[in-house]
Amino acid sequence: MSPQLPLALRFPEDQRFQDFVGQPELRDLVAAVARDDRQDWLYLAGPAGSGKTHLLLAACAEDDEQSATYVPLAAMAGHLEQALVGVGSYGLVCLDGVEAIAGNREDEVALFHFHNRTRAAHARVIYAASAMPAALPFAVPDLVSRLEQCTRLALSPLDENGRREVLTRRAARRGLELDDAVLDYLFRRVGRDLGTLTTLLDRLDRESLAAQRRITVPFLRQMNL
Repeated sequence: MSPQLPLALRFPEDQRFQDFVGQPELRDLVAAVARDDRQDWLYLAGPAGSGKTHLLLAACAEDDEQSATYVPLAAMAGHLEQALVGVGSYGLVCLDGVEAIAGNREDEVALFHFHNRTRAAHARVIYAASAMPAALPFAVPDLVSRLEQCTRLALSPLDENGRREVLTRRAARRGLELDDAVLDYLFRRVGRDLGTLTTLLDRLDRESLAAQRRITVPFLRQMNL
């Protein structure tokens, strides 16, 4: 097992359960599994921006014994067997982006064997993917059957009000205030993709601090946004 890093370094503080917007019953189930209050294995399915990664990182941060790991499968596609060596020794394993290995038989076989080994070790696993198992182009039917044994949960994309709430909460954690005029401007000029907008918050934080200025529409224009 790799050396444990401080939770704040491994799992961002603005991606915790209390900051998750929408679907509280689904959030609470993931939290219960993270705390080992329930033994369900979960499979989260939803489009980009629906909060899958947020929930996985929150689950890892929630693990009381700090024996959790987050595994982004897109970064490991093509060599998954080696990447999963030792991962089953964690008490909670969160695997993100299952769709990234769909269609790669070797990776699928590696995930199938990982699933079986980890079941036998009585660890907990939470998968996340863009779609339910049967809707992904898997080449190994037995892997589909294993994934379908998990408790499957569908995440819905946030509406505009939900996106605004996410940005406002994340900004507040950084000590930033985003008023309606600023949010209107960002949604109009930058777009509504949450991943892009939340990444932009880091830049806004740095530049507003360096300039010692509040984030306003004139300030955004000065940043060429």
